[in-house]
Amino acid sequence: MIAAVRAWLITVVAAALLISLAESLIPEGSLKKIASLTGGLVLLLTLLQPVLKVDLQRLDIHYDEYAQEITQRQDELESSGSNELAGLIADKTEAYILDKAKTLGVDCTAIVSTETGDDGVPVPYSVTLRGTRSEALAEYMEQELGIPRERQVWNGTESKK
Repeated sequence: MIAAVRAWLITVVAAALLISLAESLIPEGSLKKIASLTGGLVLLLTLLQPVLKVDLQRLDIHYDEYAQEITQRQDELESSGSNELAGLIADKTEAYILDKAKTLGVDCTAIVSTETGDDGVPVPYSVTLRGTRSEALAEYMEQELGIPRERQVWNGTESKK
């Protein structure tokens, strides 16, 4: 590769020197303008010689494979983003439940799981609570968070609240 670049540079320099020498020997006038134009074209062809020699038949482009890889990467990123969003929604929902439990005087911990809704956005699906069972908290989760009682798992003691 370096030898090819070296040979190309030597060719360009040699062409430039020959053109410069030829232009200096030609007297002023229209012939000098024609020689200058011709010399510029020869130098341009010399500079473009590596590009002109490229064998496009050997150039193997696998567009379908690249398109498939791009689609795969987009799916991976979308899945990753969806998982992060699901985690954020679960964390925020847990915080809402614990805040409401504190307001109601209930001591508990909550773990929320999410599922993807019809619109593709994760929503709170179920909750597992450890602590004293509270009917008021269960009602709040059903009404405000959309988690029905059959998807609320309580691990702890019963409360009269």
